[in-house]
Amino acid sequence: MKVLNFLLISMFSLTIFAQESTQPFAKKTPLTEQQLQRWSHLDLEKDTIPGMSVDKAYAELLKNKKGVKVIVAVVDSGVDTKHEDLKSVIWTNKKEIPNNGKDDDKNGYVDDVQGWNFLGDSNDENLEMVRILKKGDDGSEIYKNALADYTEKLQEANEAKETVDVLLKADKTVAEFLKNENYTLSELKDMSSVKFELYDSKRIMLSYATQKGATFHDDLKSYKTAVYDQLDYNLNKDFDARKLVGDNPEDINDRKYGNNVVYSKDRKDSLHGTHVAGIIAQVRNNSLGGDGVANNVEIMAVRAVPNGDEYDKDIALAIRYAVDNGAKVINGSFGKDYSPHAQWVYDAIKYAASKDVLIVHAAGNDSKNIDTEPNFPTDEVNGAEIADNLITIGALKNEIGEKVVARFSNYGKMNVDVFAPGVKIYATVPSNKYKYLQGTSMASPNAAGVAALIRSYYPNLKASQVKQILMQSGTPLAFDVKVGEKQEKIPFSEASASGKIVNAYNALKMAEEMSNTIKKEPKL
Repeated sequence: MKVLNFLLISMFSLTIFAQESTQPFAKKTPLTEQQLQRWSHLDLEKDTIPGMSVDKAYAELLKNKKGVKVIVAVVDSGVDTKHEDLKSVIWTNKKEIPNNGKDDDKNGYVDDVQGWNFLGDSNDENLEMVRILKKGDDGSEIYKNALADYTEKLQEANEAKETVDVLLKADKTVAEFLKNENYTLSELKDMSSVKFELYDSKRIMLSYATQKGATFHDDLKSYKTAVYDQLDYNLNKDFDARKLVGDNPEDINDRKYGNNVVYSKDRKDSLHGTHVAGIIAQVRNNSLGGDGVANNVEIMAVRAVPNGDEYDKDIALAIRYAVDNGAKVINGSFGKDYSPHAQWVYDAIKYAASKDVLIVHAAGNDSKNIDTEPNFPTDEVNGAEIADNLITIGALKNEIGEKVVARFSNYGKMNVDVFAPGVKIYATVPSNKYKYLQGTSMASPNAAGVAALIRSYYPNLKASQVKQILMQSGTPLAFDVKVGEKQEKIPFSEASASGKIVNAYNALKMAEEMSNTIKKEPKL
């Protein structure tokens, strides 16, 4: 019996599991720091926060249950496997003898004890549109679109650099006057500024610091890095990092490249992947940092996402590596506008489907409708679904009401499947630290964590069934929300295929019902 048919037959039961939200629950007081660090685990009805009811699921459904271990592959920028809150949940390839320089398990990857690094020592990269332009004008529509997008982005980056440089100069002037590089907003307000240069610098920094708050120094550093990285690497036609890898990215059969060090040469460049891994699996209830969604998983680190656009070849091989080495869930917090070798990735997605592996993918952070503007990879080609094992996740804020969809989040009635928390998510970052980050990159592992819970406690369910459970069992929001850069108002039901937000409690209830039904079905 097809999963979708089963779900349609079982719709009557969803009224038990899913609360019919006709009115937004308004949080009347600001979140405490403790609530903010775990808001994605809280419950909409109980806490008036649009979390995923993870804590409720553990307290009421999983308390005395035992699950099987599930391997979750994090295809990302790398994972700090030595982090205090992750090292106990890192996957180990038991078929490989560590550091003997041999491919013991004959899978083509030498000493891949904790995963594989398809980027080698490389980290910074071009955007895909730049790679297309570097190949030359072939008269294609793709080249014309890439050139137009590149011209626009380059102009925006240069304008941003002008702003950054003004801020940096003002910051330096103020810091020198106060003899303190880490001056506070209060000190900035109190500083005397008789000279014009001081007055102007104070005015500029006061405006910026007031907008950003207490973290304005860190925000300025991040802003500078982002803008300069765009100009130095992402949009720089003269930059070529692939020579550090040593393969031919245009040849899918050239597979002997990379290494077994699953984090970047400078660990801080694996911040993104470490944060994603923590959202899924940082150890629960150990008084360190935050809590992961899933309690019975191992994280397989597969490094394939640089600072720039990922290569289709790396993503395709990373998916295949994860599948072949036992992953049952793959998190992919990446995406791009152009995909010249998309078929390689489609084939890998279909391969994962054939091996019953669920791929959870971030919808992207471009504030766009991805039904009408592309975001790769997708599971639809020319309007037809190529596989039933890829689920795409949009991002939520912790503010219930018309602003619940993160402004940066992509959306789409066809190509976004469901939403999950993705703003101010607290999790692991390299060197035993923790940080709030935001993006659909954070929403995706939140959903992946719930998927891992289902696969752990109900291992007889297939990947396609887990996808449908995440969509169908979610909490509906029956009100209009603002989406996109222009903050257009649409019904929340139109922002994704399901019109719902992931709910772990409901998902596990539905998984149990489906699992029990399957067990009762006569074997043919």
